[in-house]
Amino acid sequence: MTSQVSRTTEQADGTVVGEQRKPGGVKAVRRLDRVIIRFAGDSGDGMQLTGDRFTSETASFGNDLSTLPNFPAEIRAPAGTLPGVSSFQLHFADHDILTPGDAPNVLVAMNPAALKANIGDLPRGAEIIVNTDEFTKRAMQKVGYDTSPLEDGSLDGYSLHPVPLTTLTVEALKEFDLSRKEAERSKNMFALGLLSWMYHRPTEGTERFLQQKFAKKPEVMKANLVAFRAGWNFGETTEDFAVSYEIAPATTAFPVGTYRNISGNLALAYGLVAASRQADLPLFLGSYPITPASDILHELSKHKNFGVRTFQAEDEIAGIGAALGAAFGGSLAVTTTSGPGVALKAETVGLAVSLELPLLVIDIQRGGPSTGLPTKTEQADLLQAMFGRNGEAPVPVIAPRTPADCFDAALEAARIALTYRTPVMLLSDGYLANGSEPWRIPESAELPDLRVQFASGPNHTLDDGTEVFWPYKRDPQTLARPWAIPGTPGLEHRIGGIEKQDGTGNISYDPANHDFMVRTRQAKIDGIDVPDIEVDDPDGARTLVLGWGSTYGPITAAVRRLRAAGEPIAQAHLRHLNPFPRNLGTVLRGYDKVVIPEMNLGQLATLIRAKYLVDAHSYNQVNGMPFKAEQLATALEEAIHD
Repeated sequence: MTSQVSRTTEQADGTVVGEQRKPGGVKAVRRLDRVIIRFAGDSGDGMQLTGDRFTSETASFGNDLSTLPNFPAEIRAPAGTLPGVSSFQLHFADHDILTPGDAPNVLVAMNPAALKANIGDLPRGAEIIVNTDEFTKRAMQKVGYDTSPLEDGSLDGYSLHPVPLTTLTVEALKEFDLSRKEAERSKNMFALGLLSWMYHRPTEGTERFLQQKFAKKPEVMKANLVAFRAGWNFGETTEDFAVSYEIAPATTAFPVGTYRNISGNLALAYGLVAASRQADLPLFLGSYPITPASDILHELSKHKNFGVRTFQAEDEIAGIGAALGAAFGGSLAVTTTSGPGVALKAETVGLAVSLELPLLVIDIQRGGPSTGLPTKTEQADLLQAMFGRNGEAPVPVIAPRTPADCFDAALEAARIALTYRTPVMLLSDGYLANGSEPWRIPESAELPDLRVQFASGPNHTLDDGTEVFWPYKRDPQTLARPWAIPGTPGLEHRIGGIEKQDGTGNISYDPANHDFMVRTRQAKIDGIDVPDIEVDDPDGARTLVLGWGSTYGPITAAVRRLRAAGEPIAQAHLRHLNPFPRNLGTVLRGYDKVVIPEMNLGQLATLIRAKYLVDAHSYNQVNGMPFKAEQLATALEEAIHD
């Protein structure tokens, strides 16, 4: 067993850095620098909860981490089938990491479907913990196993741990007045306890979580606690697990500060609340539930104490309509959605462009078109964000690069919207939304000052000396029009979607005025102050890899691998997609070759080619999953030597 485990850790991404043999038959402890674990089972087996709890304890221990939840789109997919498999992958380490990992070191498979759906991702030598109770003839036939993979030799290349998780859980809970079916529901907590023992994870947080979650159901709470502790004790006493593992805290990976684990959607919600406080404006969210954006609505609804108002509308159009009304009324207005919802909101986004009011439109991208792949990730809404409206209706577009970066991206989107009086599109995606990583909680003094001045009186003098308020008289620096709160005496003005006269805001059909207003709105967006793009190029490379959004982690991990192998390659990553950073053209023309990996069919590459006449090379993937670092490293190495 010991040699098998050693082979596993050395071959599957986790490097063995030490081993301690204890006297008197006590189990050995092996120190690793990182490990990748995947929990997999039916969508009703609690794999997301199990993974989330393991992640929380790992974060509290001080490891760097990155997660990849993966679940079916159906609320309750058919039990025991391949489409019904739900999984949660966690990569944690004693150093800085960037992705959830390419291949798991450990697979916990709760049934035959979970094993079959995930076995292809495992390297030879990986550890597999299977719930043998679920490997019945019928369950195996349902997913195409003619013989038991636990007995036919097909898993000989792996370190297999057959564990009757269901039986052990039911036995541990026999003192409780629970039916067998009710007791079986706690098997995920047994598995969590076992893995917590294997990797020396803290347990106090999980026990506290269970006590709070089931406070109104004390019998269920006690059952889950007993199952969790039984799993831990099983690992401690069974002979099947001869080694446990330690992954030290990532003490050198993080700047000094207070950290917590955070998902992309939670970071966005916190960023929006912070933006409203920094702007000294109430926050209003008008939204309609849609995967994978709904968690932002759920989270913001908890924060009324910070002046947050959430409105769950009857549809996508009503959601953005209410948000735009709130913007007119002086709120920091937000609407959240995913790709199909952006299509429905397009007309109102165009209205916001015409009204020139600040509005945040947050798109958590998912697989498309139409309903597409609601629970899978994609980056295919960029061109929709850029051009998905009638007429010339330009809007700024920004994209966060990691789950924690969603906090800063929300603040940046608010800065642009409030300063330039414009709707802003923020493009996150399902990978960032559901994934998580450590986040340093910033001090309030580190946050930008987003306060704005509302119009308070006349701003224009007519030829006859009369002082009046012109709602479309612009700031000479930003080209933003004044923001006048309804009900302010003397600042009454007309709004609507018909073209406005420059300055006065009156309805105008004059051709020359329309041409001027169209060009002025475009000039306002083009003139937005965004930072120059930074290039990471320590070796004077001739090939540049350019990314945007959630490809940051896989690209950076791939670049690190190539540089470690002696390959020179430069890297740059875009947050601002409209307008582009002013130095981007100069940067691109400084390299012989530009490669743009995207989870679409080349949308950023299309924009880059059109604007800068650079022969950018696309590397594309649209399978609903994020890039793997090894996959990108291979493609980029080929590009370097092509």
